[in-house]
Amino acid sequence: SVGVCNYGVCHLKEIVENGMPLPSMNQLELSPFNTHGPIVQFCKQNNVLIGCAAWSRLSSADGPVEKWEKLGQLAKAKGVTKAQILVRWALQKGYACAPRSGTKSKLERIAIAENSYGGVVDFLLSGEEMNLLDNLNVDYKSGKLGRKDGWKEEDVKGSDWEPSAC
Repeated sequence: SVGVCNYGVCHLKEIVENGMPLPSMNQLELSPFNTHGPIVQFCKQNNVLIGCAAWSRLSSADGPVEKWEKLGQLAKAKGVTKAQILVRWALQKGYACAPRSGTKSKLERIAIAENSYGGVVDFLLSGEEMNLLDNLNVDYKSGKLGRKDGWKEEDVKGSDWEPSAC
């Protein structure tokens, strides 16, 4: 089995058009702020598992502030962290999520443990809460996160850059 990262619909269709099997997994920068609707729909229709990574940078100064506040209000009401809400959202959507796991700091290791699978087993999000999160989508682009994840500087085209774009 092969997995890919940040493949858009056109990239996945290109695989099929060349007579190759689709990957088993497509890992995306997913959150309620960028749901990658068309990519997720294509993957689900073709039995490609959706994976997503940690979301620590979503709260940056350039982040979707008003939407982030709504997420914070939900977390406060549930008595959990915003990251825990995001992990629970991903799991309830059927995504495989991989919170960051390596650090030297004890405080960060504790936070990672709280914000991973084991830290979200004590609560569920209601249909209404999932709907609230699903409606936070603003197609928040990876370029705004300042993440390059192996991409060269010349590949990143500013704050509207999105590696899964075709």
